[in-house]
Amino acid sequence: MNGFYLHKIAIVGVGLIGGSFALALKRAGVVARVSGWDADRNNLHLAHELQVIDQLPSTLAQAVDGAELVMLAVPVGAMESAAREVIPLMASGAILTDSGSVKQCVVECLEPLALQHGVRYVAGHPISGTERSGASAAFAELYQGKRCILTPTAQSDVAALDTVTLAWQAAGSEVVTMDVLKHDRILAAISHLPHMIAYSLVNSVSDYDRYDENILDYSAGGFRDFTRIASSDPIMWRDIALTNKDSLIEMIDQFEEFLGELKNDIQQADGERLYEFFRRSKITRDALLKPKVR
Repeated sequence: MNGFYLHKIAIVGVGLIGGSFALALKRAGVVARVSGWDADRNNLHLAHELQVIDQLPSTLAQAVDGAELVMLAVPVGAMESAAREVIPLMASGAILTDSGSVKQCVVECLEPLALQHGVRYVAGHPISGTERSGASAAFAELYQGKRCILTPTAQSDVAALDTVTLAWQAAGSEVVTMDVLKHDRILAAISHLPHMIAYSLVNSVSDYDRYDENILDYSAGGFRDFTRIASSDPIMWRDIALTNKDSLIEMIDQFEEFLGELKNDIQQADGERLYEFFRRSKITRDALLKPKVR
């Protein structure tokens, strides 16, 4: 794509997100060699066996040596410690990016470290994923037709931003840029809150003790579809809840307000209000399924 090509990239945290990024770039033919590193050595070996990465390094330094682009694809709570290990090993002028679902805290930690070592940092977040994790979950099509949000700052290098943009476009994503705070508030609404609700629903139903049996045995498609995301990595979602606390609490407060409205309408047996509540929601949900004209 317009001569875009990377000779080597390194993925730190070779799971669903980082591994799929590597596979997508390899399939697009825009990278010559992919190296990787993972805290779980077994997962790293698996990534090599599955050809997610081409090089099986013995050290982190070997993994990032010569890499033009390094992606940190670790849980948000591990970003700073990973960056402190990785950045000093990177060549001056190399590009660091990340895939964290929370951006303000990550940028505040990583950007000063990168600037200090002459590394060009561009914060990113692909809006895509599944409930699965690890190298075996990675697949090249994950980002096709999805969005990736980049959150550059006044300190961001323009050429590095262009490179990261082209890399995500090669992976199949539509790239948009926005302010870090706007990103965190939007993601709290469209991603983080739904996960909190799914986890809460599973716990609420599983703790229901009116009958001496596990009522989850009766769950059908609706419950399983709605709560699928509660199978996601607990470490990742613990870190997201802690690092995007203010925006998430704001959305939980708003959700509680609407749930309280629904509860009151049910208590009052107000059929008209219940119908309107469900109708508004259906219209909004149905609109998500209609293709948008760009």
